[in-house]
Amino acid sequence: MSLSRRGLIGASAVGAGLLASAARATEGTTKLSKPCVISTWDFGVPANHAAWAVLSKGGRALDAVEAGARIPEQDLKNHSVGRAGYPDRDGHVSLDACIMDELGNCGSVAALEHIAHPISVARKVMEKTPHVMLVGAGALQFAIEQGFPREELLTEESRVAWEAWKKDAKYAPKANSEVGDYGQTSGRLGTPGGAGNHDTIGMLALDAAGNISGACTTSGMAWKMRGRVGDSPIIGAGLYVDNEVGGATSTGVGEEVIRNVGSFLVVELMRQGRSPQEACKEAVARILKKKPAAKDIQVGFLAINKQGEVGAWAIQKGFTYALCDGANQDGLLPGASFY
Repeated sequence: MSLSRRGLIGASAVGAGLLASAARATEGTTKLSKPCVISTWDFGVPANHAAWAVLSKGGRALDAVEAGARIPEQDLKNHSVGRAGYPDRDGHVSLDACIMDELGNCGSVAALEHIAHPISVARKVMEKTPHVMLVGAGALQFAIEQGFPREELLTEESRVAWEAWKKDAKYAPKANSEVGDYGQTSGRLGTPGGAGNHDTIGMLALDAAGNISGACTTSGMAWKMRGRVGDSPIIGAGLYVDNEVGGATSTGVGEEVIRNVGSFLVVELMRQGRSPQEACKEAVARILKKKPAAKDIQVGFLAINKQGEVGAWAIQKGFTYALCDGANQDGLLPGASFY
């Protein structure tokens, strides 16, 4: 597999030429044996371990991605996903998540407060209601009715970071703040860092039966406006699965993913014959074509097809993704990028 990154592309290259180069992409893809699971960022490694515990026993992909997504949700050192997420500018921690199975069933929650595991609430929405998405107070009411405990999610560490941010109250998300200290001397896997930390974990699993499911969960951008929702809980934006073709998930600044219905686009490009790598690259190129200024932010896509081929592409270097199958449960690779 080739994961070499292209050199810096000038602004003049963004446009029709960029899209054309994406369409001609010939980069190779990694192929995993089924069952397998992939996820975004360094903290995808321990999340994959939890998913693998399900998959390796013949379990369903849907159960695997829920189990995997719950790991960063409960990690008190992870400030971009779950219960320790950084709050909005008013000090409220609100969480977003969605889940989708091989049958096209899906569930989602957005702007959910006081519940530590939004991915599990999203699954309950999928399985227990006629709806796809519940938001805000309604999502909280439903979660409590389903037996999820109400908790205070603003940790002391997050509160201190929020108080420090309020001194200047500058909203400037930092690209790739999700990258952690995987392999470093602290011994922790996937600890994100930086007060500008914002992002998500997207996860896709292919089980022994050949079925694909996906999950996506986040605490959203740190210091966001109250009520802001990104791409993570939106089916077709942050996550999309078509069991005939494959699945895709996204990471980075959600507004740009929403504008391009990014994960659905990646899956449709795979349907048209692109490899996962080519499809991810073309989706990123489309974002840059429509909005050249997006070169200064980060958006990345991760995809898998029915054959177990995996690909990823981002606007900027620094995006990483984790891979796990019977041969290796600790895979971590850099995503290719335009810049």
